[in-house]
Amino acid sequence: MSVLVRDNVKRTLVNMAFPMLAGTFAMNAYSLTDAYFVSRLGTLPLAAMGFTVPVIMLLTFIAGGIGTGITTLVSHAMGRHDHTGAARTTTHGIVLTFIITAILTTAGYLTMVPLFTKLGADARTLPLISQFMRIWYIGAIFMSLPMTGNGILISAGDSRTASRFMIVGAAVNMALNPVMIFGLLGFPALGIRGSALATVVAQVFQTAWLFFVLRRKHHLLVFEAWPVAEYVATFRRILKLGIPSVLSMILMPISAGVITRLLGGFGSEAVAASGAAGRLEMFAFVIPMALGMSLTPFISQNFGAGRMDRISEAFGVSTRFALLYGGGVALVFFLCAPWMARLFSSDPAVTDVMVSYVRIISFGYGMMEVHRYCGFILTGLHKAASATVLNVIRVFVLLVPLSVLGMHLGGVKGIFWGRLITDLVAGTLGIAWVHFIAAVRWKTRPTLR
Repeated sequence: MSVLVRDNVKRTLVNMAFPMLAGTFAMNAYSLTDAYFVSRLGTLPLAAMGFTVPVIMLLTFIAGGIGTGITTLVSHAMGRHDHTGAARTTTHGIVLTFIITAILTTAGYLTMVPLFTKLGADARTLPLISQFMRIWYIGAIFMSLPMTGNGILISAGDSRTASRFMIVGAAVNMALNPVMIFGLLGFPALGIRGSALATVVAQVFQTAWLFFVLRRKHHLLVFEAWPVAEYVATFRRILKLGIPSVLSMILMPISAGVITRLLGGFGSEAVAASGAAGRLEMFAFVIPMALGMSLTPFISQNFGAGRMDRISEAFGVSTRFALLYGGGVALVFFLCAPWMARLFSSDPAVTDVMVSYVRIISFGYGMMEVHRYCGFILTGLHKAASATVLNVIRVFVLLVPLSVLGMHLGGVKGIFWGRLITDLVAGTLGIAWVHFIAAVRWKTRPTLR
């Protein structure tokens, strides 16, 4: 019997989350490192970085959703001791990731100016955005592949290598950012372009390492002349699992794009402050993100075993952790907001907005994470559509209308108050929804195949 349905719930969740912690830490370290060093260039470059956040989030989450489908199929094949099937899925999945990323980045590259103009960028920030995104788009495939590979390595039981290559990639990015931005060690000063180039170089290194490990150590990357029909069949299986995950994930950059557009009306300083605060916010939630990534497989296996008692306990444990952690982060952020803002800018117009963002929105962090956990749990209960609907409600029923209303009533701070109310209501709704679905599933649990 699997430890997921046998061992102590708390211990099992911690043991699952720990290997994922390094990966989530590294992914967020990229954005925080970029924002910090670019902020040394001034307010306009930091504002330009703020405008790129929704687009980068969109492509990142699409890659993550496709990676979820690949990882799930690889895990299933390995569970059946079908190494050939796992290798075929890994190889075909990497090809699919490359195709989708190439299509999206080509479209993004060709529509760069109208897209960022729609997001509220002006004549001052557009050239800086273009400098950054031209390089980022060209290297985006090297962002997608390590995300997919991280899940595959964990599925193969090699979480140590997965953690190492994510951490090393983040460290390379951190080391190269100041060198390429400011022109240290004889390297030409590239400004904001240097930040994008540092990220791409680090991710190229990660991808090369990933391919080596998958091919030489795990023999999961193979080069054979499969019929096109086999590729198409694998693509369909991956997308069947990945598309619901993508739909849920892309709502976040859509909402970020709406908020960025609203803040754009208050000047580049507001966008710069919000973008920097958002990256800091993501970094603060590395630990609960790692736990959240563990919930779906835990819930799914216990659902299949009929252990609704363990599902209920996991829900309670994760909810209490999210609220306690979120409360602690909110307290720290509230007290340290002025100091954190000065890390990113010395412009009073930027720091004032960033302090307001942190001090208002942080009090919803706990419920924001509860809402996210509810989505993972619903997916584990084989209610992925319900998880997507829950996210749709958060974004289109709550966040967008409340942010617009808040903007009209209270300006920039009103937008932040709209986000806070959204997180509180969405988290409460998520708890009620999970309780209802779990009660129904207890009575109608199907036989899993």
